[in-house]
Amino acid sequence: MNIKIVDFGLSNTYKKDTDTLKTACGSPCYASPEMIAGKRYLGIDTDLWSLGVILYAMTVGYLPFEDADTNKLYKKILSCDFLIPGYVEKPCKDLIKKLLLTDPKTRYKIKDIMQHPWYTQLSQTKLDGIIVGQDQIPILDQILVEMESIMQIKHDNSTAN
Repeated sequence: MNIKIVDFGLSNTYKKDTDTLKTACGSPCYASPEMIAGKRYLGIDTDLWSLGVILYAMTVGYLPFEDADTNKLYKKILSCDFLIPGYVEKPCKDLIKKLLLTDPKTRYKIKDIMQHPWYTQLSQTKLDGIIVGQDQIPILDQILVEMESIMQIKHDNSTAN
């Protein structure tokens, strides 16, 4: 009963809070204004914009910025031209608006989201998990056996990290 959203198809790596990026990556409808404008950006700020797009899409049922013409799409994103339907409850609407701010300095950060009334209305349960790049990814023997059988490969223990 937990929703997890993952898409690393077009991703990038960086050092938290120090490395700025310039490479455009990801799907155009989820791209932040700073990325579209070709400015250097902090990855987390762009990710938080994309989170706003995802929250909007999950709440409303369609994306906030869409257009078949990519130039028009980019203009909509740069001008933050979107409407939130009236049926979206006010706290959720407020959070979306605070994530979809064109200035990354004023855009909500993770700590802000975690203190927002829409986010805090349900009690949170801390789940065990891994942090990619920090924690070792566990290798499940049952899955290895199935992969070896189906794909006719042999697992090499020296590469298990």
